[in-house]
Amino acid sequence: MKQNKEKIKILLVDNERNILNAIARLFMDEDYEILTAVSCQEGLEILKGNHVQIVMSDYRMPFFNGVEFLRQVRSMHPETIRIVLSGYADSGAIVAAINEGEIYKFIPKPWNDDELKITVKNALERYFLYKENIELTRDLKKKNRELTGLNRELEKLLAEKSARLEFEGMIATVFQDIVEMVPMGILGVDPDDMVVLCNPAWQELSGKIYCGLGEKVHGGMPGDVAGVVKILKEDEAGKITVRTQINGINGTLLGSVMKGNGRNGTILAFIPDMCEGSDGGN
Repeated sequence: MKQNKEKIKILLVDNERNILNAIARLFMDEDYEILTAVSCQEGLEILKGNHVQIVMSDYRMPFFNGVEFLRQVRSMHPETIRIVLSGYADSGAIVAAINEGEIYKFIPKPWNDDELKITVKNALERYFLYKENIELTRDLKKKNRELTGLNRELEKLLAEKSARLEFEGMIATVFQDIVEMVPMGILGVDPDDMVVLCNPAWQELSGKIYCGLGEKVHGGMPGDVAGVVKILKEDEAGKITVRTQINGINGTLLGSVMKGNGRNGTILAFIPDMCEGSDGGN
Protein backbone atom coordinates (compact mmCIF):
# COMPACT_ATOMS: atom_id res chain seq x y z
CA MET A 1 0.00 0.00 0.00
CA LYS A 2 1.02 3.63 -0.57
CA GLN A 3 -0.33 5.06 2.66
CA ASN A 4 2.79 7.12 3.33
CA LYS A 5 1.87 9.41 0.44
CA GLU A 6 -1.30 10.55 2.16
CA LYS A 7 -1.92 11.94 5.60
CA ILE A 8 -4.47 9.62 7.20
CA LYS A 9 -7.58 11.48 8.33
CA ILE A 10 -10.54 9.87 10.09
CA LEU A 11 -13.78 11.76 10.63
CA LEU A 12 -15.87 10.73 13.64
CA VAL A 13 -19.51 11.86 13.72
CA ASP A 14 -21.60 11.40 16.86
CA ASN A 15 -23.88 13.72 18.81
CA GLU A 16 -22.34 12.52 22.07
CA ARG A 17 -19.03 14.25 22.74
CA ASN A 18 -17.85 11.58 25.22
CA ILE A 19 -18.08 8.91 22.50
CA LEU A 20 -16.05 11.05 20.10
CA ASN A 21 -13.41 11.58 22.77
CA ALA A 22 -13.27 7.87 23.62
CA ILE A 23 -12.69 6.81 20.02
CA ALA A 24 -10.17 9.60 19.46
CA ARG A 25 -8.18 8.44 22.52
CA LEU A 26 -8.19 4.92 21.09
CA PHE A 27 -6.09 6.10 18.13
CA MET A 28 -3.77 8.48 20.01
CA ASP A 29 -0.76 6.23 19.34
CA GLU A 30 -1.52 5.96 15.62
CA ASP A 31 -0.30 8.37 12.97
CA TYR A 32 -3.86 9.49 12.22
CA GLU A 33 -5.46 12.91 12.28
CA ILE A 34 -8.82 12.53 14.04
CA LEU A 35 -11.55 15.01 13.05
CA THR A 36 -14.80 15.14 15.02
CA ALA A 37 -18.31 16.45 14.40
CA VAL A 38 -21.37 16.43 16.67
CA SER A 39 -23.84 16.61 13.76
CA CYS A 40 -24.15 15.39 10.19
CA GLN A 41 -24.21 19.00 8.93
CA GLU A 42 -20.94 19.72 10.72
CA GLY A 43 -19.48 16.53 9.28
CA LEU A 44 -20.39 17.58 5.73
CA GLU A 45 -18.78 20.97 6.28
CA ILE A 46 -15.57 19.31 7.48
CA LEU A 47 -15.53 17.09 4.37
CA LYS A 48 -15.68 20.15 2.12
CA GLY A 49 -12.23 21.23 3.31
CA ASN A 50 -10.57 17.90 4.11
CA HIS A 51 -9.57 14.77 2.24
CA VAL A 52 -10.71 12.00 4.56
CA GLN A 53 -10.03 8.29 4.12
CA ILE A 54 -12.55 7.00 6.68
CA VAL A 55 -15.83 8.41 8.00
CA MET A 56 -17.31 6.73 11.07
CA SER A 57 -20.80 7.85 12.04
CA ASP A 58 -23.38 6.99 14.68
CA TYR A 59 -26.65 5.69 13.26
CA ARG A 60 -29.02 7.71 15.43
CA MET A 61 -28.31 11.36 14.62
CA PRO A 62 -30.51 14.49 14.75
CA PHE A 63 -32.36 15.52 11.52
CA PHE A 64 -31.31 12.45 9.50
CA ASN A 65 -29.68 9.14 10.45
CA GLY A 66 -26.08 8.12 9.96
CA VAL A 67 -26.79 5.91 6.92
CA GLU A 68 -28.39 8.82 5.06
CA PHE A 69 -25.42 10.98 6.05
CA LEU A 70 -22.96 8.39 4.77
CA ARG A 71 -24.84 8.16 1.50
CA GLN A 72 -24.21 11.87 1.04
CA VAL A 73 -20.56 11.25 1.89
CA ARG A 74 -20.50 8.57 -0.78
CA SER A 75 -21.84 10.96 -3.42
CA MET A 76 -19.20 13.54 -2.45
CA HIS A 77 -16.24 11.16 -2.02
CA PRO A 78 -16.89 7.68 -3.48
CA GLU A 79 -13.46 6.42 -2.41
CA THR A 80 -13.97 7.29 1.29
CA ILE A 81 -14.62 4.24 3.49
CA ARG A 82 -17.87 4.57 5.43
CA ILE A 83 -18.51 2.88 8.80
CA VAL A 84 -21.62 2.96 11.02
CA LEU A 85 -21.62 2.82 14.83
CA SER A 86 -24.88 1.98 16.53
CA GLY A 87 -26.68 0.06 19.25
CA TYR A 88 -27.85 -3.52 18.77
CA ALA A 89 -31.45 -2.42 18.35
CA ASP A 90 -30.60 -0.81 15.03
CA SER A 91 -28.64 -3.76 13.61
CA GLY A 92 -31.37 -4.93 11.22
CA ALA A 93 -31.64 -1.61 9.41
CA ILE A 94 -27.87 -1.21 9.30
CA VAL A 95 -27.28 -4.70 7.90
CA ALA A 96 -29.80 -3.91 5.15
CA ALA A 97 -27.85 -0.75 4.29
CA ILE A 98 -24.59 -2.72 4.27
CA ASN A 99 -26.10 -5.29 1.92
CA GLU A 100 -27.08 -2.51 -0.47
CA GLY A 101 -23.40 -1.68 -0.77
CA GLU A 102 -23.61 1.74 0.83
CA ILE A 103 -21.69 0.98 4.04
CA TYR A 104 -18.35 -0.78 4.51
CA LYS A 105 -19.08 -2.11 7.99
CA PHE A 106 -21.43 -1.88 10.96
CA ILE A 107 -19.84 -1.75 14.43
CA PRO A 108 -22.20 -2.24 17.35
CA LYS A 109 -22.10 -0.21 20.53
CA PRO A 110 -20.48 -0.77 22.91
CA TRP A 111 -17.55 -1.62 20.68
CA ASN A 112 -14.51 -3.73 21.34
CA ASP A 113 -11.39 -1.55 21.15
CA ASP A 114 -9.21 -4.18 19.45
CA GLU A 115 -11.90 -5.03 16.93
CA LEU A 116 -12.41 -1.35 16.15
CA LYS A 117 -8.68 -0.87 15.56
CA ILE A 118 -8.59 -3.90 13.24
CA THR A 119 -11.64 -2.61 11.38
CA VAL A 120 -9.95 0.75 10.80
CA LYS A 121 -6.73 -0.93 9.66
CA ASN A 122 -8.63 -3.14 7.21
CA ALA A 123 -10.64 -0.15 6.02
CA LEU A 124 -7.44 1.76 5.23
CA GLU A 125 -6.07 -1.23 3.30
CA ARG A 126 -9.31 -1.33 1.35
CA TYR A 127 -9.11 2.42 0.69
CA PHE A 128 -5.54 2.33 -0.63
CA LEU A 129 -6.23 -0.79 -2.68
CA TYR A 130 -9.17 1.03 -4.25
CA LYS A 131 -7.00 4.08 -4.98
CA GLU A 132 -4.29 1.85 -6.44
CA ASN A 133 -6.83 0.15 -8.70
CA ILE A 134 -8.09 3.55 -9.84
CA GLU A 135 -4.53 4.63 -10.70
CA LEU A 136 -3.84 1.36 -12.51
CA THR A 137 -7.07 1.69 -14.45
CA ARG A 138 -6.18 5.28 -15.36
CA ASP A 139 -2.69 4.22 -16.46
CA LEU A 140 -4.13 1.32 -18.43
CA LYS A 141 -6.58 3.59 -20.23
CA LYS A 142 -3.74 6.01 -21.01
CA LYS A 143 -1.56 3.20 -22.36
CA ASN A 144 -4.51 1.86 -24.37
CA ARG A 145 -4.97 5.33 -25.91
CA GLU A 146 -1.26 5.49 -26.68
CA LEU A 147 -1.36 1.97 -28.15
CA THR A 148 -4.38 2.89 -30.26
CA GLY A 149 -2.49 5.93 -31.54
CA LEU A 150 0.57 3.80 -32.32
CA ASN A 151 -1.60 1.23 -34.11
CA ARG A 152 -3.15 3.95 -36.23
CA GLU A 153 0.29 5.35 -37.05
CA LEU A 154 1.51 1.84 -37.90
CA GLU A 155 -1.51 1.25 -40.12
CA LYS A 156 -0.78 4.55 -41.85
CA LEU A 157 2.88 3.64 -42.35
CA LEU A 158 1.96 0.17 -43.62
CA ALA A 159 -0.56 1.68 -46.03
CA GLU A 160 2.06 4.15 -47.27
CA LYS A 161 4.65 1.40 -47.63
CA SER A 162 2.15 -0.83 -49.41
CA ALA A 163 1.32 1.99 -51.80
CA ARG A 164 5.04 2.66 -52.33
CA LEU A 165 5.76 -1.03 -52.97
CA GLU A 166 2.84 -1.17 -55.38
CA PHE A 167 4.20 1.89 -57.18
CA GLU A 168 7.70 0.44 -57.26
CA GLY A 169 6.30 -2.82 -58.57
CA MET A 170 4.48 -0.93 -61.30
CA ILE A 171 7.68 0.92 -62.20
CA ALA A 172 9.60 -2.36 -62.23
CA THR A 173 7.01 -3.85 -64.57
CA VAL A 174 7.22 -0.85 -66.88
CA PHE A 175 11.03 -0.99 -66.75
CA GLN A 176 10.94 -4.69 -67.59
CA ASP A 177 8.62 -4.01 -70.53
CA ILE A 178 10.96 -1.27 -71.78
CA VAL A 179 13.99 -3.55 -71.43
CA GLU A 180 12.17 -6.25 -73.37
CA MET A 181 11.17 -3.89 -76.18
CA VAL A 182 14.27 -1.72 -76.80
CA PRO A 183 16.30 -2.61 -79.94
CA MET A 184 19.61 -2.53 -78.04
CA GLY A 185 20.96 -5.56 -76.28
CA ILE A 186 20.94 -5.33 -72.47
CA LEU A 187 22.81 -7.63 -70.13
CA GLY A 188 22.63 -7.46 -66.32
CA VAL A 189 25.40 -8.86 -64.12
CA ASP A 190 25.27 -9.14 -60.32
CA PRO A 191 28.24 -8.32 -57.98
CA ASP A 192 29.35 -11.96 -58.23
CA ASP A 193 29.64 -11.67 -62.05
CA MET A 194 26.55 -13.82 -62.60
CA VAL A 195 24.16 -13.04 -65.47
CA VAL A 196 20.78 -12.01 -64.03
CA LEU A 197 19.23 -10.14 -66.97
CA CYS A 198 19.33 -10.77 -70.70
CA ASN A 199 16.76 -9.10 -72.93
CA PRO A 200 15.54 -10.46 -76.30
CA ALA A 201 17.68 -7.97 -78.28
CA TRP A 202 20.86 -9.23 -76.60
CA GLN A 203 19.83 -12.83 -77.25
CA GLU A 204 19.23 -12.06 -80.90
CA LEU A 205 22.42 -10.04 -81.37
CA SER A 206 24.58 -12.62 -79.60
CA GLY A 207 23.05 -15.62 -81.33
CA LYS A 208 21.54 -16.80 -78.04
CA ILE A 209 24.80 -18.32 -76.85
CA TYR A 210 26.14 -15.63 -74.52
CA CYS A 211 23.21 -14.92 -72.27
CA GLY A 212 22.62 -17.91 -70.00
CA LEU A 213 20.89 -16.65 -66.85
CA GLY A 214 22.70 -17.82 -63.75
CA GLU A 215 25.97 -18.32 -65.66
CA LYS A 216 29.18 -16.55 -64.77
CA VAL A 217 30.60 -13.90 -67.06
CA HIS A 218 33.72 -15.46 -68.59
CA GLY A 219 36.47 -14.69 -71.05
CA GLY A 220 34.74 -16.56 -73.86
CA MET A 221 31.90 -14.04 -74.04
CA PRO A 222 31.94 -11.71 -77.04
CA GLY A 223 33.10 -8.13 -77.19
CA ASP A 224 35.36 -8.51 -74.16
CA VAL A 225 32.29 -8.48 -71.90
CA ALA A 226 34.24 -10.07 -69.04
CA GLY A 227 36.99 -7.46 -69.38
CA VAL A 228 34.49 -4.59 -69.41
CA VAL A 229 32.78 -5.93 -66.28
CA LYS A 230 36.13 -6.18 -64.53
CA ILE A 231 37.11 -2.61 -65.49
CA LEU A 232 33.77 -1.27 -64.29
CA LYS A 233 34.19 -2.90 -60.87
CA GLU A 234 37.62 -1.34 -60.46
CA ASP A 235 36.82 2.08 -61.98
CA GLU A 236 35.61 4.69 -59.46
CA ALA A 237 33.59 6.43 -62.17
CA GLY A 238 31.65 3.23 -62.75
CA LYS A 239 30.97 4.00 -66.43
CA ILE A 240 32.61 2.90 -69.69
CA THR A 241 32.04 3.12 -73.45
CA VAL A 242 33.90 0.89 -75.90
CA ARG A 243 33.66 -0.09 -79.55
CA THR A 244 33.38 -3.84 -80.01
CA GLN A 245 31.82 -6.62 -82.06
CA ILE A 246 29.31 -9.21 -80.93
CA ASN A 247 28.41 -12.14 -83.18
CA GLY A 248 29.91 -10.34 -86.16
CA ILE A 249 27.94 -7.16 -85.51
CA ASN A 250 29.86 -3.96 -84.85
CA GLY A 251 28.54 -1.53 -82.28
CA THR A 252 29.07 0.39 -79.08
CA LEU A 253 29.10 -1.30 -75.69
CA LEU A 254 28.00 0.92 -72.79
CA GLY A 255 28.64 -0.15 -69.23
CA SER A 256 27.49 1.26 -65.91
CA VAL A 257 27.75 0.13 -62.29
CA MET A 258 24.56 0.25 -60.22
CA LYS A 259 24.95 1.05 -56.51
CA GLY A 260 22.50 1.74 -53.70
CA ASN A 261 18.74 1.25 -53.16
CA GLY A 262 19.39 -2.44 -52.65
CA ARG A 263 20.44 -2.92 -56.29
CA ASN A 264 24.12 -3.59 -56.95
CA GLY A 265 25.70 -4.92 -60.12
CA THR A 266 26.57 -3.99 -63.68
CA ILE A 267 24.37 -3.10 -66.65
CA LEU A 268 25.74 -3.50 -70.18
CA ALA A 269 23.99 -2.14 -73.26
CA PHE A 270 25.14 -3.03 -76.81
CA ILE A 271 24.03 -0.58 -79.52
CA PRO A 272 24.64 -2.05 -82.98
CA ASP A 273 25.74 0.12 -85.90
CA MET A 274 22.44 0.21 -87.71
CA CYS A 275 24.07 1.29 -91.01
CA GLU A 276 26.34 -1.72 -91.06
CA GLY A 277 23.51 -3.95 -89.93
CA SER A 278 21.24 -2.72 -92.72
CA ASP A 279 23.99 -3.23 -95.35
CA GLY A 280 24.41 -6.82 -94.36
CA GLY A 281 27.90 -6.18 -92.89
CA ASN A 282 29.55 -4.98 -96.18
